[in-house]
Amino acid sequence: MNEGLIVTLLLCLPLMAFVVIRLFIGRRWQIFSGYLSTLVLIVTTLLSFVLAWQYFFVYGKINGAYALFVPIDLKWLVFTNQLSINFNIIIDAISVMMLVVVSFISLMVHVFSLAYMKGEQRCGYYFAYLGLFTFAMLGLVLSGNLFELFMFWELVGISSYLLIGFYYTKPEAVAAAKKAFIVTRFADFGFLIGILILGGLANNFDIIQMISSIAQQAALWQGAGASFLGMSVLTWACLLLFMGAAGKSAMFPLHIWLPDAMEGPTPVSALIHAATMVVAGVYLIARFFPVFQMDATVLYVIAIIGAGTALFAAIIACTQTDIKRILAFSTISQIGYMMLALGVDDSLTGMHEGYTAAMFHLFTHAFFKSLLFLGAGAIIHAVHTNDMHEMGGLRKQLPVTHISFLIACLAISGIPPFSGFFSKEAILSAAYDNHKWIYAVALITAGITAFYMFRLYFSVFWNKPLVASSKKEGGWLIRIPLIILALLVIVTGFIPFGNFISANGKPLLLEIHFGFSAIPVSLSVLGIFYAAVLYYQENNLPALLEKSFGWLYVTIRKKFYIDEIYLFITHTIVFNGIGNTSAWIDKHIVDGLVNLSAGITYQFAVLIKKIQSGKIQQYLLYFLVGVLCLLAIVVYKN
Repeated sequence: MNEGLIVTLLLCLPLMAFVVIRLFIGRRWQIFSGYLSTLVLIVTTLLSFVLAWQYFFVYGKINGAYALFVPIDLKWLVFTNQLSINFNIIIDAISVMMLVVVSFISLMVHVFSLAYMKGEQRCGYYFAYLGLFTFAMLGLVLSGNLFELFMFWELVGISSYLLIGFYYTKPEAVAAAKKAFIVTRFADFGFLIGILILGGLANNFDIIQMISSIAQQAALWQGAGASFLGMSVLTWACLLLFMGAAGKSAMFPLHIWLPDAMEGPTPVSALIHAATMVVAGVYLIARFFPVFQMDATVLYVIAIIGAGTALFAAIIACTQTDIKRILAFSTISQIGYMMLALGVDDSLTGMHEGYTAAMFHLFTHAFFKSLLFLGAGAIIHAVHTNDMHEMGGLRKQLPVTHISFLIACLAISGIPPFSGFFSKEAILSAAYDNHKWIYAVALITAGITAFYMFRLYFSVFWNKPLVASSKKEGGWLIRIPLIILALLVIVTGFIPFGNFISANGKPLLLEIHFGFSAIPVSLSVLGIFYAAVLYYQENNLPALLEKSFGWLYVTIRKKFYIDEIYLFITHTIVFNGIGNTSAWIDKHIVDGLVNLSAGITYQFAVLIKKIQSGKIQQYLLYFLVGVLCLLAIVVYKN
């Protein structure tokens, strides 16, 4: 099948499902809407598999490297003969990989949601919004033009807003949706400026031509003559692009929206906040990696923020009790891993192991994190609470969820032979080869990750004695996605990922050295053991430990008061300080001057309005007095 036709169908089918369900059938035929949307995603996923097979095994490799193709290139907005905005679709290794991830995870979420959302009001609209989000993500990864990418980028934000705030009668959900939208808008403002700078440098908004043009003139844009506040124009452009990526991927300090976004339906978390939307920032850095690698300083900044975010979020996850928020901070930490992998790959030469490792972890993370969120959804569906303290001993009542959740926990903890082990080891290897201190941070984070994930696992499925219960796991629509994802978590680590995805399109072998892996695996096992000691059986050790840490534990549980700092800045400084001062100036000085001039004009009008009385006799008198005055002046002058 022609690749242009395939990508057209890939984009159009979810969009058509959204339009049909939202405008025509979503209100009246809610169950049918769900099945229609799921059927569309089945077709979309099959098309993405067909495209991936054709690209990777039929026509994609040319002269030993995977090439980039532009099956669709349409003129859209023409400004000059040299500058225009086209609607481009690009097919290369990372876009095809992302198509498979987005469509498949979306399909699993659709199937799971058929049971999870059954009986919910506005269920039809929920599936419509899932279709809109899928369309936006597919468009984002296929975009070949910066402005086209930016439009899909913003559409992803709108879709996320609709899904996070789906329970619009809950004030918490409404606040979370607004928070996610506003925080990412601040980041996207920087992203847009970065786009304009890059477009100005290259005089082109086509991504491939832009990268080529900037690469040819890199020395010019990095020189002292093209600097602002001590940094080159290219450095500023890359930093602003990373600002947009950091907002979408919830990097510190723009991470605050993601934990609150768990107010949406749990399957939404599996799709948006684990497997697709939050990795859009990682994809953006990877897409513009040839530009970023021209500036080692920016990549070092990305590595620092990625490593710091990974450790910061992992520490906070150790103190949370809402199972979805634990997974949310886990997501922030794992995205930090991907960012640090891209950041340590700061050499213009070499095989760029960090790039491939980041993409590999993006790929494996999509499966085990969506499995964790769907497993959390199955748990919440059964016990009707998010608090892990109200859970325990659920392994008999939820056998499929228990086994699949355990597999995902082992994968994210980096335990062989599960998929997370292979991608995490690749990241650690890249960090070790380039920046030892970042490797040390990543290593510590790996041990903490194993601890907080098995803290969650033991608290939910063990901890308390088994009791007879009416709790049910749910039907096969809930179990099937868990089983499929669990199988993929087991096998995907063995894919020779470097043979398909690399910075230059050529095969790259990601070697696993078991001697090197001994330390990180040992730390992970130690984290699991420590979690078992504290949470395998109900005891007072966790309470004693919390009490011994005192104010430090409270600070971590309060997420280092970052939200409170933002509230202080916005309410006290911006609103009450700058806002009230600006309002006073506007009211008393700006408006006061306008009102003063109006008052003077009014009083003057009051004084002179009697002149215009409409009485002819009075006008003749004025005329006579004026003539006499003129005569008197003439006589006096003579």
